Amino acid sequence: MIKKLIFLFFFGLLFLQAQEPVTWSTDFQKISDTEYLLMFKADIIDKWHLYSQDLPKDGPLPTEFIFEGIQDRYALLGKVEQSAVVSAYDPIFDMDLSWFDGTATFQQKIRLLQPDLGIIKGEISYQACDDKLCIFRNEPFQFVLDPSQLVLEEKTVDQRSRAQSEALNLPIKNKELLKKITEEKEGNPFLNLFLLGFIGGLVALLTPCVFPMIPLTVSFFLKQSGSKRKGVGRALLYAFFILLIYVLLSLPFHFIDALDPQILNTLSTNIIMNLFFFGVFVFFAFSFFGYFELTLPSNWGNRSDTAASGGGVLGIFFMALTLAIVSFSCTGPILGSLLAGSLSSDGGATQLTVGMAGFGFALALPFGLLAFFPNALKSIPKSGGWMTKVKVTLGFLELALALKFLSNADLVGHWGILKREIFIGIWLLIALLLFVYLMGWLRFPHDIKGAKISKLQRFFTLLVFGFIIYLIPGLGKDQTGKLTHLSGFPPPVFYSVYPTDSDCPLGLNCFKDYEQGRAYAEANDKPILLDFTGWACVNCRKMEENVWSQGQVYRLLNEEFVIISLYVDDRQKLPERDQFDFQYPNGRVKTIATVGEKWATFQRINFSAASQPFYVLMSADGTLLNSPIQYTDTSTYRAWLESGLKSHKENKQAPKGYAF
Repeated sequence: MIKKLIFLFFFGLLFLQAQEPVTWSTDFQKISDTEYLLMFKADIIDKWHLYSQDLPKDGPLPTEFIFEGIQDRYALLGKVEQSAVVSAYDPIFDMDLSWFDGTATFQQKIRLLQPDLGIIKGEISYQACDDKLCIFRNEPFQFVLDPSQLVLEEKTVDQRSRAQSEALNLPIKNKELLKKITEEKEGNPFLNLFLLGFIGGLVALLTPCVFPMIPLTVSFFLKQSGSKRKGVGRALLYAFFILLIYVLLSLPFHFIDALDPQILNTLSTNIIMNLFFFGVFVFFAFSFFGYFELTLPSNWGNRSDTAASGGGVLGIFFMALTLAIVSFSCTGPILGSLLAGSLSSDGGATQLTVGMAGFGFALALPFGLLAFFPNALKSIPKSGGWMTKVKVTLGFLELALALKFLSNADLVGHWGILKREIFIGIWLLIALLLFVYLMGWLRFPHDIKGAKISKLQRFFTLLVFGFIIYLIPGLGKDQTGKLTHLSGFPPPVFYSVYPTDSDCPLGLNCFKDYEQGRAYAEANDKPILLDFTGWACVNCRKMEENVWSQGQVYRLLNEEFVIISLYVDDRQKLPERDQFDFQYPNGRVKTIATVGEKWATFQRINFSAASQPFYVLMSADGTLLNSPIQYTDTSTYRAWLESGLKSHKENKQAPKGYAF
């Protein structure tokens, strides 16, 4: 049951067809001066079904009609009436359910409490499924009873919201400095992600789902093609289609990204989404341990295999698709890691495509190379128990990665249950278990009893032991300079089980509200370091623990600047008096209800940026001291701080009337 639900949610995003499964239309009838009959019709495409309003607990989401303003503007007369339903056993949810096929109609009677009411609004919350996928939608509806009132009902931003929106706009001086943002990352981020995906693909090659397929497939092309040249051409086309399939899997995320460029970053810091990924990665880990097989529906592979037998270019494509389907139990968790990693990346869907391309290229590479050098097939090691070792080792890595998502949820939610030392302690336990396994003292279902430990396995065992030794200092009270190579994965140093005087990075003094920090900077005549950061921002932690901690940089931050750290992913609700509607230049209105939404909007409207870390040096009067900077190295960051400090001192010495 759980396995099916996770599969439906995760891969529904990848394979959901372009046609919307359920489309809605509305109409109404006037019964009297104050009573109306509202009618809803759902057109459902073939093989999909829409669930009814009355369903048992622990099943799918029922269809629900949510009406706005029913307290004092109009009243509902009875319940929403629905057309005939189909009742049967649903194998996906393993229970008896009721649903609609083809079409569904709903009716709701209302009585107006305000006779001049011209518009009825609300939304339909529903779930629809076919035999493989499910969708979840919130469809808005609107009944225009009196067209003359349509303009009056358009959403507007009230005066209070306008005033609070205006308060976010800073009187920035030296705006031309915003045109050049210093952003120096370690190498090319796209190249790095391609290589990460490539490494993931190489690891997938060593699993029992893929490795045995290599010599069989290459030999098939060379023997069945009639000539070596034709066989090489088919093998290369097969390799190309493998690459293409994995790139195509990332395309739906570009449509999501286009609808809202911030949606992937929002998902990455969403508590529910992080808890979901935590559960999925634990699920993947136990699949790698051999307790169950994670597979796509068998009829997918059967249909693809049947299509592959047709021959020609299309047949080769379906052969590649068959490989992708049947190897899913090993490649799925690695692809899941790429997906989850891309959510917190600035490049979003683009970085996912690059990573998927690297993954597909690694999988395709041996099929193309061995077609050119068929004699090399003889030197490929035979399949055996070593592939099970690879899978189980990946299972331990999946557990370690899962903890990062739980940590993100804990940080964003301010729960305080997974402090830095607890996180490191659990990683230490996982590493110890991996060490015990590689030593042969722990067995999983598919391990061969009495298997010998190879020299290569002993080498990796030694590496794991070294990692255990490396982690141990992370349990101590003084974390300064400790575990710097893991910066960004464990919670920040100040998020500790040991009592600390500050909840700011490295024990520095900082403010988490702009106006409070600005007032302090003005009173003490100090420049401001505006630090746009996030609780779940990996590179933010790397900057704090690897750059801010360095001697001269730390001294400058501690003595010369007022640090204002604004967390754009903070899900803490703003007090009701501070919540407001913000209207974008395109007319779209968004409700600012959390601390993170406020500071993310603040960053976007003042600095036209939406990524973190993002650092700005400015004076309390809004004068930019130099260009903003992002992720960089220690020497560049130190020079940037010194440059800003120098500009601040020069501005102080400027005569009155000096035009900035």
